[in-house]
Amino acid sequence: MNWYVEVLKKYAVFAGRARRKEYWMFTLFNLIIGFAIGFVQGMMGIGGGSYLAWPALVYTLAVLIPGIAVSVRRLHDTNRSGWWLFIACVPFIGAVALLWFMVQEGMPGDNRYGPNPKSPVGPQTYQDQPRVATPVGR
Repeated sequence: MNWYVEVLKKYAVFAGRARRKEYWMFTLFNLIIGFAIGFVQGMMGIGGGSYLAWPALVYTLAVLIPGIAVSVRRLHDTNRSGWWLFIACVPFIGAVALLWFMVQEGMPGDNRYGPNPKSPVGPQTYQDQPRVATPVGR
């Protein structure tokens, strides 16, 4: 649940990178909440075309921008521009390609979109690495 809340706290943050776990946990919780809302509405006899189906609409609109933002940050983690999100508009092939991008391992180390989110201490550069003395003449 913490991953879900963290994405909501970054409501419209499109900069930076998002780990696979952050993206997929947000997606999982969206599915669970969506099914729960649909189940409750179904039990109440509220159909999709009914004007009483507002809870699903409100929830969808509430998580639309955070969902796009975490998707863009996930693409940034694979060193791709957020504009690649529009590949999903290509029927079938686009959705498969986007799914492939989302399941790929993030780029190790820093990239042009920021530090590695898996890094425990933030960005690391060559200057931050410890110097090791090498024996002379070997």
